[in-house]
Amino acid sequence: MRIMKLTAHQMLNKFSKNTSHPIEVSRISMLIFNEVSKKIYEMSEREKELLETAALLHDIGYFKEAKGHNKHSMYMIIENGLEGFDKRETKIIGCICRYHRGSLPDKVEHDVYNTLEKSDRKIVKRLGGILKLSDGLDKDHAKLIDNIKINYDIKNQIAELILITSSKKPDIRTAIRKRDLFEIGFKCQSIIRFND
Repeated sequence: MRIMKLTAHQMLNKFSKNTSHPIEVSRISMLIFNEVSKKIYEMSEREKELLETAALLHDIGYFKEAKGHNKHSMYMIIENGLEGFDKRETKIIGCICRYHRGSLPDKVEHDVYNTLEKSDRKIVKRLGGILKLSDGLDKDHAKLIDNIKINYDIKNQIAELILITSSKKPDIRTAIRKRDLFEIGFKCQSIIRFND
């Protein structure tokens, strides 16, 4: 008998009490993905789907326990599987969730990440970097960002993320702390500022 896998939205609704933060992080992730793909490094539509799914599911690990919830999210995704994604892609999505907070990917120390092919580990770094940054930009769960634009200085490899807001400006200190994986994934430095 074949067990029915859940879609990302079904899994989100099953394991999350509050879905507004994951949906907002997904929206911010898509804004950053589109800008990065146009201006820094072109990525595929399938990679966009992997990121969108990971953004929706990054906090489902809270269902088990707050401490280490990012790791719980990864294992829950891998154990349950996801409708529309094969085992390899499901593992990538799980790893993207795993790295939205805490330590950086380490192929020696991290048991799931080290089973991925080199090209898939690069995808995890890039998409995980976007997710980690997006999560930091919605720290207050206040939905304050209307849009994001990126200016990229290719010579100096500096990505300037310009946050466009219509009302109160979000606290970006967490995003500044969480930009490390983005910088590793895209081999650049980053600046986060508001559109004045």
